[in-house]
Amino acid sequence: MHQLNLNNYKQEIADLYTRRSDKYDNSDWHWRIANRLVEYGQVDTGQKILDIATGTGHCAIAAAKLVGSSGKVIGIDIAPGMIAQAQKKANILGLNNLEFLLADAENIDFPANHFERIFCASAFIWMSDLVKSLLLWRKFLKPGGILGIQAFAETAFVGGVITQNILKKYGISYLMSQPTGTVEKCQNLLQKASFELIEIKVEKDGNYISLESAKKMWAGISHPAPGQYPHPLSKLSIEELNQAKLEFENELKSLQTDQGIWNDITTFYIYGRKPKV
Repeated sequence: MHQLNLNNYKQEIADLYTRRSDKYDNSDWHWRIANRLVEYGQVDTGQKILDIATGTGHCAIAAAKLVGSSGKVIGIDIAPGMIAQAQKKANILGLNNLEFLLADAENIDFPANHFERIFCASAFIWMSDLVKSLLLWRKFLKPGGILGIQAFAETAFVGGVITQNILKKYGISYLMSQPTGTVEKCQNLLQKASFELIEIKVEKDGNYISLESAKKMWAGISHPAPGQYPHPLSKLSIEELNQAKLEFENELKSLQTDQGIWNDITTFYIYGRKPKV
């Protein structure tokens, strides 16, 4: 597998997801999200499909089963570990209409007007420039082709929401899901990239988690920050970091109930069509 020439920000993401690749399928959560994205995307027999940031191939595999032998699915990712896992799964399933490539989603080159569908699940927020990415991907869609993206509401993931609120006191903006965090923001992004017939399906989701699980959601500098480099937390001194973490844990304790801490996971499935003319 060839090496990608990635900047520091993207290399950190690639390393993070390669580290996670062995255990990425331990829960069926990512699979459910990807499956729903493809399901709503009206995939048909014979279509050519691109799955961006394919991970272990959830969207790509779901789509490959639908397009059949006359169709073709390409899954791309910047993490070699993820591509290796995806390929292993495709081989076991005997899906010959599926190809996985190590590639940077913001620096890809496919023929123009080539794919009927392009999907991106659980990863759009990691792009360095959201509108520029959408414009690039739109180029590869056939006229009338559909882009489907999954994102989370700004209320999603209690750890991230609390981290954001605490960091504001330190004058730090931590984006997380903010750029795609409302229906209006999602609509605006796709409108700026000249998509039409924009449709956003909102699915309320969430669960109660333990205080210990919630504490593990502390951002920390070792985990890259979506859409931000260098990491916003790197502006804090060690003392400030420790203080912020303490405030984070105290805030979580105040949210604890008999059932645990509510962790919202409201999910958006966002679709836009490339105009036919």
